[in-house]
Amino acid sequence: MRALVQRVASAAVRVEGTTAGAIGPGMLVLLGVAREDGEDEARRTARKLRALRIFDDEAGRMSEPIGDREILCVSQFTLYGDVRKGNRPSFTGAAPPEAAEPLYDLVCELLGAERGVFGAQMEVELVNDGPVTLLIES
Repeated sequence: MRALVQRVASAAVRVEGTTAGAIGPGMLVLLGVAREDGEDEARRTARKLRALRIFDDEAGRMSEPIGDREILCVSQFTLYGDVRKGNRPSFTGAAPPEAAEPLYDLVCELLGAERGVFGAQMEVELVNDGPVTLLIES
C-alpha cells in the first residue's frame, strides 16, 4: 500500500458536484492498493497513519499524532503509476478494483475516516496546514 499524507486545515472531495466527504483540521490520505496487498497491509497502514506524529505540539514541533482531528481518505490507484519506461504511466502494479475496494474500505473503517467514492471521478480540494506531505509505504 502507498499513502500520500497531507496535514490539512481542511479538505473535501466531490463527485459530480456533490460533497462526498469533508473535514476540518486533520489529515488527507490518498491511498493506493498494490496487487500483492492484503488485510495485513491494510491494518498495518491504518496503524501507521493513526500513529504518525505530524501535528505540532505546544512548542511548535511535529510530535503529536492525529488524536481527535479528522481524516479524509481518497482512493488513488495512480500512486502506482510507473513511468520508468516511456512517458505514459503503466498501472499494472495497482490492484484491480475488486481487490482494492475492500482493502480501501477496511483502512477507512479502521481510521474512522470520511471518504471519497471508490472508482469515481473525484475533485479533491485541500488547504495545506504547513508544508507537510509524506509518502507512506507498507
